[in-house]
Amino acid sequence: MSPLAPMDLAVFFNDPWWVVALKALFAFVILMLLTLFTIWYERRIVAFMQHRQGPNMNGPFGLLQSLADGMKLMFKEDFTPTAADKVVFMLAPFVVAIPAITAFAVIPMAGIVRVPFTDITTPLQVTDLPVSVLFIVAIASIGVYGIVLAGWSSGSTYSLLGALRSSAQVISYEVAMGLALVAVFLYAGSLSTSEIVAKQAEPATVFGVPVWFAVQLLPSFIIYLISMVGETNRAPFDLPEAEGELVGGFHTEYSSMRFAMFFMAEYMNMITVSALAVTLFLGGWHAPLPFNLLPGADTGYWGLLWFLVKVLILLFVFVWLRGTLPRLRYDQFMRFGWRWLIPISLVWTLMIAILRVGQREGWFSGRGFWLGAAVAFVLLLGLTFLGGGKEEPKEAAEEPVPEFDAFAGGYPVPPMGGQVLPEFAQVLRGEEDLSADRPAGGEPAKEGSEA
Repeated sequence: MSPLAPMDLAVFFNDPWWVVALKALFAFVILMLLTLFTIWYERRIVAFMQHRQGPNMNGPFGLLQSLADGMKLMFKEDFTPTAADKVVFMLAPFVVAIPAITAFAVIPMAGIVRVPFTDITTPLQVTDLPVSVLFIVAIASIGVYGIVLAGWSSGSTYSLLGALRSSAQVISYEVAMGLALVAVFLYAGSLSTSEIVAKQAEPATVFGVPVWFAVQLLPSFIIYLISMVGETNRAPFDLPEAEGELVGGFHTEYSSMRFAMFFMAEYMNMITVSALAVTLFLGGWHAPLPFNLLPGADTGYWGLLWFLVKVLILLFVFVWLRGTLPRLRYDQFMRFGWRWLIPISLVWTLMIAILRVGQREGWFSGRGFWLGAAVAFVLLLGLTFLGGGKEEPKEAAEEPVPEFDAFAGGYPVPPMGGQVLPEFAQVLRGEEDLSADRPAGGEPAKEGSEA
């Protein structure tokens, strides 16, 4: 296992300032165009699944529908609740949106490219760090603060409860996501996104064909896919802003462009986590089989094409899940994250660490190791399936089973005819007493009046 070594960043620091600014602008434009396209992309795919037309009026094939929605939100009435903290209420959408834009700066979109109309060559990546992946995870976690601040500053109980529910969900699945990335660090020997992409381009099989980490580390890839859906609050994990409920969660009190920023940040986060999955597990901007066997298939700006194709495939997974799976209950969702994803991630990470250390120390070269592993495996199976049977529990003395009362707790079961819920018994009894004091005409009898 190679130690984590800092990357030589001279290739990025030697660029003129205007080249860095141009790459930053290019990354921002790509992210914004992908955001507008993803909204249309989702609507068209869901419409196809449900045998509908989808957006088709604004622009060719309805491609300008997202732009029309943005213009509509721009001219809608913008209001601020009276009980809201106005400064925090205004800044919260920016706290959610800016991290999604910033994280895209360390994503490699292609290899070395030539700046148009010049002789300057540079990587199609704004910058890189020795700990780029940790930078992305840290930046993504800042978005949780925006969600909490949006719910708290609204001055609404519904918004506050939605913010707390959303923050618990995002934090829980960020833990599983971070653990899924540890195996990638151990295999790549680096936390730099550029080096991880380069590592996946090296021959990793006896046939000399590059194999991505999605194949070598399949459990980590599956855990990351599940975690990225939960971390971005997408169906079937869209508990914070469930679309079938009467309120919208933490952004209930927002309207106009401030609501549009939350809407835009959700799609930006989808694109960012998809781009990170492409970088860490799917070979980055390198061409897939069989195109990677062709020389020059991913050189220059061709790498951008393969990168965008892989991102769109993962975005299709988001849309596919939304169009097919029902929403989970919140307790089921949290139990799945803490009881299954996180423990499985810990065990898998431990196994990968033992494997990498064993490869470095030569544990697997001798026959004694494999013989001992086979004996341990057989013993484990014997203890699990062929162990001594448990004593049958003695039959307990039969006790009379109380009759089941479906209306014992009142709600959510409605009462039948002749049944009264306990919490309304006093109210109804008071009405009966009041009706007993009323004369035949319906008005209550007055004190001192003749009957």
